[in-house]
Amino acid sequence: PKHKKECKKRAAELYDEILFKQPESNHLGDCPICCLPLPIGLEKSVLMSCCSKYICGGCDYANMKRELEGKLRHSCPFCRKAAPETDEEVIEQLTKRIEANDPVAMCQMGGKMYKKGDFKAAFEYLTRAAVLGNVQAHFQLSCLYREGKCVDKDEKRALHHAEQAAIGGHPLARHNLAILERGNGRVDRAVKHYIIAAKLGYDESLESVNSLYKAGLISKDEFAAALRGHQAAVDAT
Repeated sequence: PKHKKECKKRAAELYDEILFKQPESNHLGDCPICCLPLPIGLEKSVLMSCCSKYICGGCDYANMKRELEGKLRHSCPFCRKAAPETDEEVIEQLTKRIEANDPVAMCQMGGKMYKKGDFKAAFEYLTRAAVLGNVQAHFQLSCLYREGKCVDKDEKRALHHAEQAAIGGHPLARHNLAILERGNGRVDRAVKHYIIAAKLGYDESLESVNSLYKAGLISKDEFAAALRGHQAAVDAT
């Protein structure tokens, strides 16, 4: 019994080491064309249904300019396949990617099914994507379990998926964990989450870090490190 208790304590410590490790970048990674980190806001990048690649706004603009000047048909900046012109063509491309076991396509399809109101299909696609390690799918599942949409409300599973998303570099998942920990009175853990999210370039987390610093809950060195990390993340994109 004592040995079991010590093992559980050590397992929790090892898990926390993984959970509170600063990710090298956010969950979107780098643009495959210019190799610069993709910005956090999805509206600043484009997800191509043909190859499941996120392309930064700058590279997408450069590609469109090239096509206009050369009077070329619009195509993917990465794989050069002709861009889909209808929703049916998008679905067809996603289906092909899903058949190839592409978790990004599964996650995207899950989002589309959710918007259509087919919650069962949405949950199945997101679950498959999460099993394959898709960070965005983990985040969306955490929201579904927390709010009780598509599935029964389950705080334990919501926490699991949120933590997996945070480990994968999802700044909003990390920010949500900080809010949860702060609400539970574990301010020390909340501070760690806020700082990690701020260093990924998440503005709301930086605002929270600023508030906690003014309240005397964060040291000057921690606040300065969060500021530098946030600025570095923003400048990189």
